[in-house]
Amino acid sequence: MRRASLLSTETVNRSRVLDTLVNNLAGMAYRCLNDAHWTMVFVSRGCEALTGYTPDQLLGQQATSWEDITHAEDRQRVRQIIQQAVATGQRFAVQYRITTQQGQLKQVSERGVAVPDEHGMLVVEGFIADITEYQATLEALTHAELRYRHIFEHASEGIFQTTREGYYLAANPALARIYGYDSAAELMADLSDIDRRLYVKPGRREVFHRLMQAQGQVLNFESEVYRRDGTRIWISENAHVVLGPKGEFICYEGTVQDISERRHYQEQLERQANHDLLTGLPNRVLLADRIDQGIARAALLGYYLALVFIDLDNFKFINDSLGHAAGDELLKEVATRLASCLRGPDTVARLGGDEFVLVVNDHYRTNSVISLLERILQEISRPVMLSGREFHVGASLGVAMYPNDGDDAQILLKHADVAMYAAKNRGRNNFQFFTRELNRLADERLTLEAAMRAALESQSFAVHYQPKVNHRRRIVGVEALARWVHPQLGAVGPDRFIPVAEETGLILPLTRIILRQAFAAAKRWNLAREKPLCMAVNLSPQLFLIDDIVAQVAGLLREADLPPHQVELEITESVFMGDSERAVAVLSDFKALGVSLAMDDFGTGYSSLSYLRRFPLDTIKIDRSLVTGIEHEEEVAMIARAAISLGKSLRKTVVAEGVENQAQFDFLRYQGCDEFQGYLLSRPISEADFGTLLAQTGGVIPPGPL
Repeated sequence: MRRASLLSTETVNRSRVLDTLVNNLAGMAYRCLNDAHWTMVFVSRGCEALTGYTPDQLLGQQATSWEDITHAEDRQRVRQIIQQAVATGQRFAVQYRITTQQGQLKQVSERGVAVPDEHGMLVVEGFIADITEYQATLEALTHAELRYRHIFEHASEGIFQTTREGYYLAANPALARIYGYDSAAELMADLSDIDRRLYVKPGRREVFHRLMQAQGQVLNFESEVYRRDGTRIWISENAHVVLGPKGEFICYEGTVQDISERRHYQEQLERQANHDLLTGLPNRVLLADRIDQGIARAALLGYYLALVFIDLDNFKFINDSLGHAAGDELLKEVATRLASCLRGPDTVARLGGDEFVLVVNDHYRTNSVISLLERILQEISRPVMLSGREFHVGASLGVAMYPNDGDDAQILLKHADVAMYAAKNRGRNNFQFFTRELNRLADERLTLEAAMRAALESQSFAVHYQPKVNHRRRIVGVEALARWVHPQLGAVGPDRFIPVAEETGLILPLTRIILRQAFAAAKRWNLAREKPLCMAVNLSPQLFLIDDIVAQVAGLLREADLPPHQVELEITESVFMGDSERAVAVLSDFKALGVSLAMDDFGTGYSSLSYLRRFPLDTIKIDRSLVTGIEHEEEVAMIARAAISLGKSLRKTVVAEGVENQAQFDFLRYQGCDEFQGYLLSRPISEADFGTLLAQTGGVIPPGPL
């Protein structure tokens, strides 16, 4: 009895919990008969909030039927869905409208299933919820999406969504038209890398990223871009970052306008304001800005800025005798020739009349400026055809250098003008520097160049040889070094004539002379040697600009009948500062030829380590600056140790230059250096003296001075 009582209590409790749950649901739970009126036999108390009717008003045959509450237009559809579910024993779900007791129309969602009741009769049980607000929200969203889609599809501005990586998620027809595509789908399928395919200026997408990261948006972001057919246009972008509910990145979203016409108009106005109408060169206004920029750059980098004032000789004669039209043609031709002499960072401007000004940037020595001035004089003095006749025009050039001759545009122009009049007084068709010292250097430089040309013609350059030894002081190689003794100038060091040769284009004939002598000497020395000496020769970086330099070296090897493996070409890392891809190609061709390659002056440049890894080098030569002082300066010793260790770990032959005492030799030998070169072992000596050295020592240099 007690157990039965407990079970009865538990049943009552469960029933109470179930009743509480059902009657507190936001909606109406029900059981109804499967008849024409959907006669309700049970409804939860939620019916009143849903319909306005109390449970008593809905229950039984005489009550308000659910069929009547169901909207007349929806009754047949609802019944068909429920009857089909009843027939198949499946659950059903249906949405329809009802009319409440107060006459209000509501949207409801009904879910249910047909089940047998306690007497085995089939009844329908389910739950009906009010979805009026939810449905209204969906409809509002649908209408909003339609409105947005209409704006998106018919906007005159391009609209887009992209990923960070530069892939389009969405684009409208206007954007497709701006970029030259027939449809947005075609644009999205083809333009898959915005950074590389769209922007003309490399890195523009990265600027876009940085602005987005810093501000979350970009405004009036103007860029030049490629259209599909390769033509260029200017666009302005406004965009922002779209974030998810948790702050996560979703996409970039924004608009694009074609501003090419406005940019073109602005450029026209700017050009008219800042450029000479006759020649198209910068005028006095833009020149002042370019000088200021050049001064700021020179001050930052520690370079010279040269301001060159140019006045044409004989221009007045041509203008007066042939007329202004011929004078204008002459000015345009001179402008073209001047521009052809300059590099990208430089500027040529026309002040008016026959006066021009050059702004020459990024020179760290006056020799290179002098080479440029000579080239300009040569270009201007070339014949020019005017009115069917050939004329020769010269020019007087005055040069002022920042910082020595002034620190602002006005002073530099004034001093360059003074120097130009000095050039006119000196006989025209020449150049003069503002300062006496620079003029003296210019005169010396011109004298040296003329003497070099004569020396090359007369084969007056000689070669001296400095041996390289291994750790047992046995000579294993030799470096060829150019030497020049002039009858009037005396001994001229390589530090003086090599830069001049590089700047004037004389480096190729000079190198051919050195290679020819060095290869012939190596052939003679190695004829009787069981193990041949390796002949090392320096190659100027300027030679890497010559298309057939490898073929020329190969031809000299054949001429001397010298095997390529007996030659080592030494280069400096400045070879890689310009077109590194071209440098790699030339070095690879030299390797294919069979010669060895060495990096000279290792340790003096900021990026030597990357070159060791990237380029096909066999040997590194540690610069003398890393050898001097290693016996008593710990920091120097540490750097030398690191350089040797690096070279050995990369399986390079390591050569130490500038070894001047036994302590340095012993230190470098102990650290694993392979070869040694310096005054301790031998100074550079003539070919005859080197032959004598080989004969007297048996190829092993003894301790002590030679």
